[in-house]
Amino acid sequence: MTGHQTARLIAPTSRLHRAWLDAHAEWGPGRHEDGFGLTAADEIDSATGFAGWIRRMAGESAQTTYRWIVDDSQVLGGIALHHQLDDHVRWAGHIGFGIRPSARGHGLAGWALGCMLERARRLGMDRVLLVCAAGNNASARTIRRGGGVLEGVVDTELGPAQRYWITL
Repeated sequence: MTGHQTARLIAPTSRLHRAWLDAHAEWGPGRHEDGFGLTAADEIDSATGFAGWIRRMAGESAQTTYRWIVDDSQVLGGIALHHQLDDHVRWAGHIGFGIRPSARGHGLAGWALGCMLERARRLGMDRVLLVCAAGNNASARTIRRGGGVLEGVVDTELGPAQRYWITL
């Protein structure tokens, strides 16, 4: 893994079921990784369940752009852009991203964020909210490098969170 030079952003696909499960396993147990649109109700282990999850995300494409960060046939991370400011976005942000542990530190998150900010511009958005856990220095640094300006820290059900706005 040498960074984002050979990585691509692609729409989620059932074709990468095994590769996605490998990335998912690397995160380990606990909270689901950001940027994938995965909910506790999604069944991802079986081919049928995984295909249903992919169909659900495709059906949400008018409201949310989901992209996977892939290199060759390896899933390195995910990023999602929510197009409207609603209650979910006020809590979680317009853009969420996650990079699998073995792929971190190579600039992938910043590169993917830049691509998603360009998508937001093309959609006519004038600013986007990004939220990360307080203490998640890597995400905060990525957001600031992308133009994020700290609005403040708020308490959430998951603990303190930093809220950043990026003006497009």
